[in-house]
Amino acid sequence: MLSRKPKPQVIIGYLIVPLLLYVFAVFVPLLASLFYSLFEWKGGPNKTFIGIENYITLLKDSTFWNAFGHNIYLVVLCVIGQVGIAFVFVMIISTRFVKMKGMHRTFGFFPSTVSAVAGGFLGFIWTMIYDNRRGILNWFLEVIGQEDKKQVWLNNPDIVMTLVAIPLIWQFIGYYMVILLSATSAIDKEILESAELDGASAVQRALYVVIPMIKNTIAVCIVLCVSGNMKAFDNIYVMTAGGPGDASMVMAMYGYSVSFKQQNMGYGSAISVGIFVLGMLVIGLMQLFQRAVNREKE
Repeated sequence: MLSRKPKPQVIIGYLIVPLLLYVFAVFVPLLASLFYSLFEWKGGPNKTFIGIENYITLLKDSTFWNAFGHNIYLVVLCVIGQVGIAFVFVMIISTRFVKMKGMHRTFGFFPSTVSAVAGGFLGFIWTMIYDNRRGILNWFLEVIGQEDKKQVWLNNPDIVMTLVAIPLIWQFIGYYMVILLSATSAIDKEILESAELDGASAVQRALYVVIPMIKNTIAVCIVLCVSGNMKAFDNIYVMTAGGPGDASMVMAMYGYSVSFKQQNMGYGSAISVGIFVLGMLVIGLMQLFQRAVNREKE
């Protein structure tokens, strides 16, 4: 029995529905934020039009730009930690010496299945790990005789951003590991075997064979990692709430604080637009850098 081709109207109908959902979920909130950012609005029925004054304030807001710097630092750590470590694990799992590859893949992916709400619970768990009285970290230092290095970890402004990055790295290594495993599984094994017969070490095979062949997938992973960590919020909010002081304040948390704690909805909307613009700018610059590197190699 011959299958009937769907009518063009049916295909268009199936495509329009997800497109409308995407527009509603992404562009409507963005346009609403853009609209409200032009007003002085405390959340009530009364709004006063002030034009671009909120954006002028944003450009001079040192707290916001410090938060942006913290996001960039977080992005760098997470690109190295999430994507970099995931690639190392993929190369280890792909060797013939590792058995039960499916089990390793499943256990590695499990932390990344945790939802945003449960992600806050993970933040609480890591807070307990860092706890100065009952935490595993200080207990371990005591066991190995390094009691003088015990401290209230999350109260140290010099290392707090690194400490809050560790749970994010741990949570999403498995996510990127699954993506990279899918890419490496498509590589012809004969190519890797030929490189091994030619005397290439595991590191050389990874650098000169695997990475060039999956560079597009790695680029996608990096873009996902950057976009995800530019809007990091839940774990950091649970662990430090931006403290000590503003040492771990990130842009999304600052926008939340201004909008809902200070009840300055107009300025909070300007902050959300600023987060979107800066996030797109960082991703765009990264894409330009990648293209420049690819042109040099060609």
